[in-house]
Amino acid sequence: MNAQDTTSSSPGPGSSVFDPGMTLEQAAHIDLHMHSTASDGRLSPQDVMTLCHQRGLSCAALTDHDTIDGIEAAAHRARALGMTLVPGVELSTRWQGVGIHVVALWHGQAQAPMTALLGRLAHARHERALEIARRLEKVGLDHALERAREQNPDARLLGRPDFARALVDAGLVPDMARAFKRYLGAGKTGDVKVHWPTLEETLESIHKAGGVAIVAHPLRYGLTRRRLGLLLDEFSELGGEGAELISGYQNDDRSRDLASLLAKRRLYASLGSDFHYQGGALAPGTLSAVPRSQLVPIWQHPRLVPAFARP
Repeated sequence: MNAQDTTSSSPGPGSSVFDPGMTLEQAAHIDLHMHSTASDGRLSPQDVMTLCHQRGLSCAALTDHDTIDGIEAAAHRARALGMTLVPGVELSTRWQGVGIHVVALWHGQAQAPMTALLGRLAHARHERALEIARRLEKVGLDHALERAREQNPDARLLGRPDFARALVDAGLVPDMARAFKRYLGAGKTGDVKVHWPTLEETLESIHKAGGVAIVAHPLRYGLTRRRLGLLLDEFSELGGEGAELISGYQNDDRSRDLASLLAKRRLYASLGSDFHYQGGALAPGTLSAVPRSQLVPIWQHPRLVPAFARP
C-alpha cells in the first residue's frame, strides 16, 4: 500500500528542523539508510519521502541497492515537503570472500566514477537475475524472470526478494522466510555468487566521485569481533570514512562495543533503519538507542556538510 500523498511544506507530526550541529544522541529526526521500488523496497521513492514526513523526519537518505534511479523523484518530493534529502546508494562489494555493503553519500549530482561503478554493478545484477531465474525454473517456478518482474515492475534491477515474492505468489512456499530458507538462502538453489567489485575498487570510485563511504550494518555479516575489526581496519586504511553505528534494532551491548571499535579507528558514525516496506518492524526513523560516545556524526563530515543544509 502506498503512503498517503501530500504536498505540504510544513514539518510532519512531531518533526523538527534538522540541525547539522546536533550530536548522535540528539538525532531523533534522521534516517540515512532506506530503500524504494528502485531496488527491493515496496514503496516508490516519492512515497518513501512522504512516509518519512508523516513520521516526523526532517532529513533522510535514499540508498537503494546499486542504483540511483529513485534519487531524482525522491528529491523532488522531499523539497515539496520541506525535508532534506541526501543522495545515496548501497553498493555491493566483497572483502575476503564476504559480501559487504557500503553506503555512499554525496552532495549534488552523481559523478562519472560513480555512474561507471553503477553500470558495472547493474550488469552483474542482471546476469545474476538471469541465472537465478534459470535455476528456479528447474525447481518448478515457470517463467521465473517474468514472475519476479511482476513483483516489482518499477525496479530496473531484480534481487532475491523479488524472486522470493514470486515463489510465494506461485504457491511454492507459504512466505518470504520459507522462500529464502528453501530456495534463495546461502547455499541454496537460487544463491548465485557474483563477482562484486572489491572493497578497494568500490572506495576508489566513491572517492573519485567526491562521495563519502560508510560500512552498512556492520553487525549483520556474522563476523567475529576480530574479523569485524580487520574489516574496519582495512576500510579505514583505504580511506573509508564511517560506519553505521545503529542499523534498525540492535543489542545495546553490541552497539556500545561497536562504538568503541569505530572510535579506535576514528570513523564517523551514521544511523539508518534499512527500511524496505510498510508493516515491517523497521519503519523510517526506527532506531535502537544510540550509545554515549565521542563519535562524530557523519553529517559533520566536511564533504557532506553542504548535502545536509536546509533545502
